[in-house]
Amino acid sequence: MFLALRELKFARGRFGLMGAVVSLIAVLMVMLSGLSSGLVNDGVSGLKSLPVTAFAFDEGTKTDNAFSRSVVDSEQVETWQSQVGITHAEPVGAGMTNATTEDGTQIDLSLFGIQPDSFLVPDVSEGETLEGLAGIVVSKTAKNDGLDVGTVITLDRIDTELEVVGFTEGQATFGHVDMAYLHLDTWRLIASGAAQAGIPTQEQVDALDFNVASVIAVQAEDGFDFSTADLAAATETVSLQESFNSSPGYEAETLTLSMIQVFLYAICALVVGAFFTVWTIQRQHELAVLRALGASGRYLLRDSLTQASILLVAFTSIGVGIGIALGTAMPDGMPFALEVTPILTSSILTIALGLVGAAVAILRITRIDPLTALGGQR
Repeated sequence: MFLALRELKFARGRFGLMGAVVSLIAVLMVMLSGLSSGLVNDGVSGLKSLPVTAFAFDEGTKTDNAFSRSVVDSEQVETWQSQVGITHAEPVGAGMTNATTEDGTQIDLSLFGIQPDSFLVPDVSEGETLEGLAGIVVSKTAKNDGLDVGTVITLDRIDTELEVVGFTEGQATFGHVDMAYLHLDTWRLIASGAAQAGIPTQEQVDALDFNVASVIAVQAEDGFDFSTADLAAATETVSLQESFNSSPGYEAETLTLSMIQVFLYAICALVVGAFFTVWTIQRQHELAVLRALGASGRYLLRDSLTQASILLVAFTSIGVGIGIALGTAMPDGMPFALEVTPILTSSILTIALGLVGAAVAILRITRIDPLTALGGQR
């Protein structure tokens, strides 16, 4: 420890330069973590907020954009509801739409049709909960588009009018589009093409023969065998986490960012390892003197790893602080979210992999021969 601190003080320029590189890597890690979390929230925050164990899609549905491809009927829903171990099984209608507000503002909405008395009804932060055929509860982020409680929107092409009655608690988006929860019967009117201009009415619903939905939202007890229910209902079930891949672009975005992070981790290990390789070569004579004076290889290894730890922890902390400061300054339009767990995970990995790179480089200390090294300096 004494030697490590002395060298850090003596060669503060070289260690400062190396630390700056580590800090820059840490800044990039924080920014990528924030961007990754922001894209996930922007893509599937609506699904993440649902108290759902799994979603049951129609058998044979292609996983890409499965929510818009799948079609389930009332018999499949009833089959799921009759299964022992199922707490809730409710039909859900999903789809995208374009709409216009009263002042002519064009907006995009991801419609999720649910029963107003089901376990899927979202908590509201403002306004009232979902009720009535014309009411919709929209994502809190939709306020950025000028929506407010009482705002009437008109769906493009069919001119059906819906009124915002409340906002969700926090962000609720799907496929980077604000979600709008509406009555399942209203969704069926829209999906079937039977919706008419103006406010949807009960007479239109009663005249409709369209008892289908997109998926079945399932809440099951621990240990429930989904394969048996799938066989009985002719469905394919995916967990809530797996259903995120059904959001447009979700898998491609997350895999791309994950790959960039992996390369940054590798770069961190290589850069730190290269630095300590050169540093070890440069002080080979001093290390040989210590070995000749009786210092063990284990002592020198521990001292060098302590040096690397101080460097990595200190400058990673600085980089994380800078990254958080930059993250708070991100514009509202950018899908960016600072979350403790991803930032902490990336910081620990940066330090750990940097130590791995340093350890590999420092191992050459054990091969230093005091007599040969000292003799080479005469």
